[in-house]
Amino acid sequence: MDADFGLDLDAIRQVIDSTDVFVIRFGQIDQRLLVDTRQDDNGAPFIKVVPPVTSAEERYRYLRQARPGMELPEQITVFQWPKSVELLKTVGLWKRIEERFFELGGLPAVEEVGAAFDDAAKLERSDLLAAIRGGEGYETLWERDPDE
Repeated sequence: MDADFGLDLDAIRQVIDSTDVFVIRFGQIDQRLLVDTRQDDNGAPFIKVVPPVTSAEERYRYLRQARPGMELPEQITVFQWPKSVELLKTVGLWKRIEERFFELGGLPAVEEVGAAFDDAAKLERSDLLAAIRGGEGYETLWERDPDE
């Protein structure tokens, strides 16, 4: 357990380094990061920010649609990341994903990892702005009097 973050970073590193298919559940946004390190016919792994699902069966159906022609994995490992998306970079976990994808698919695969990070970070920023402004899904605790 890492004392600074209250997370078992070694266990997360182990998942990133050795698991074929895993999902990161973010604490601040509903979307998930789906990582499938298995290579398709073109030798490409898969990484994408995806909508949440209500069951494992639904995630397997999503994976079948997203990666047609690929066998379904025996299991999908899921872990919670309650911190910010940016902190994944700060603690070096995102770099581990990039390194693994580079080994599998070279620079094009690393570019996909970067695009997924950008998508997740953008969603997180949008959610933060909605919280500040009292946007959809958030309630404003107080508002400035319009007559002032």
